[in-house]
Amino acid sequence: MFGLTTALTIFLVACLLLACFFEFINGFHDTANAVATVIYTNSMKPTAAVIYSGLLNFAGVLLGGITVAMGIVNLLPMEALVDSNPYHGIAMVMALLISAIIWNFGTWYYGIPSSSSHTIIGAILGIGLAYYFLPDSVGGAAVNWGKAKNTGLALLISPLVGFSLAIIMMYIFKRFVKNEIIYKEPIPGKKPPLWIRMLLWATCGMVSFVHGSNDGQKGVGLIMLVLIAILPSHFSLDETINLQSVNANVSTIHKIVMSTDTSQFGKDEYSNFHNIKKYKEHYDAAIVNKTFSKDIPLTERFELRKDIVKITKGAEKLLKSPNFAVSLKDASILTAQIKSAKKLIEFAPSWVIIMISISLGLGTMVGWKRIVKTVGEKIGKQHMSYAQGASAEIVASIGIGMASTYGLPVSTTHMLSSGIAGSMVAKKGLKNLQKKTIKTIALAWILTLPVTVILSGGLFLLFRAIL
Repeated sequence: MFGLTTALTIFLVACLLLACFFEFINGFHDTANAVATVIYTNSMKPTAAVIYSGLLNFAGVLLGGITVAMGIVNLLPMEALVDSNPYHGIAMVMALLISAIIWNFGTWYYGIPSSSSHTIIGAILGIGLAYYFLPDSVGGAAVNWGKAKNTGLALLISPLVGFSLAIIMMYIFKRFVKNEIIYKEPIPGKKPPLWIRMLLWATCGMVSFVHGSNDGQKGVGLIMLVLIAILPSHFSLDETINLQSVNANVSTIHKIVMSTDTSQFGKDEYSNFHNIKKYKEHYDAAIVNKTFSKDIPLTERFELRKDIVKITKGAEKLLKSPNFAVSLKDASILTAQIKSAKKLIEFAPSWVIIMISISLGLGTMVGWKRIVKTVGEKIGKQHMSYAQGASAEIVASIGIGMASTYGLPVSTTHMLSSGIAGSMVAKKGLKNLQKKTIKTIALAWILTLPVTVILSGGLFLLFRAIL
């Protein structure tokens, strides 16, 4: 297979299976939230709901781009992204996936809505911190703290936004929908009126689609990490992107950076400045008389990927530096050129997207019951009404959709669970919440990052020592 040794072939298959299993468990948690309302309110049969949700998840992954997927990848240390040793990549990917699976499976088993986004990001940060303890440690540079900060804020704020907006949404429902049926608890085994079913079908579809455009992309990013780590020659570059077009982007980046005043640069700025010059020269030499990456020898493709990673990340870091004196016009041009150049290395084959969509759908079919029961019955002291379910899903779909637009990973679980909690408070105040369930969910929320950071970091160091 692709000229791999037996050992690397085994590791490749194992890592791909682990990535699919992670998405399978993600289906237990996050996609189960999307179908919770239609199943719990008898608006749709479980099998039909899962298929419906799965199709819209697939559409979300397919049409949502890969901005979130690459955002996850870019949380990793620079050293991980340009390391051509496949066994180092295997150690990273296996540590990341195993730690995420352990935490997600454990919280699902106890019916606790937990964030797959928190889990995978905690695992990535654990690997970054573990680089401190490797020989020739790169210290703080091993963690993309800027990206981690933005991601952390998105995950921290999203439940608060979901909670608050659900209260507002319930007010809007009560203001404009006077039919009392929508505010009553579902009667077991009895379908609600058609207009309520259609409303919940729509909100379930919205959450499923945006879930695919956000959470589904995390699995795509993980698969690409596996492929790039073990098969760097075959999956380093997008074969459909014109290399000379990227060269134009790189040349513009180089021209703007080289024309700036370097007198105020510190050590980091000089390092990025010289990296752009060095790797631009290498890129130019590598693509002479070549149009697409298929024209590049297999042995040289990962080096070309490294050139683009070093150039674009170096330029991004300079843009964020107060010592980088550049006009607003040039800063805007630089940002656009960086984005265009990255298209060569930020991609995902269609079969990866299909594989992740199938894994999500299968996971939902197997594991939806535990989370649906928690969402429908255990967050509030009263069972979820039709209006409460619709409010939570409308809020979740808007919040997740906006996050996907900006390439930020957010938790479907936390957006929807906090939305349900907000809708319960809107009805009878804080006393309408089940404190035990809220405490359990909050504890899982608080512990997810530290537990996965420690677990993934420890496993990474162990695997690096073994492999």
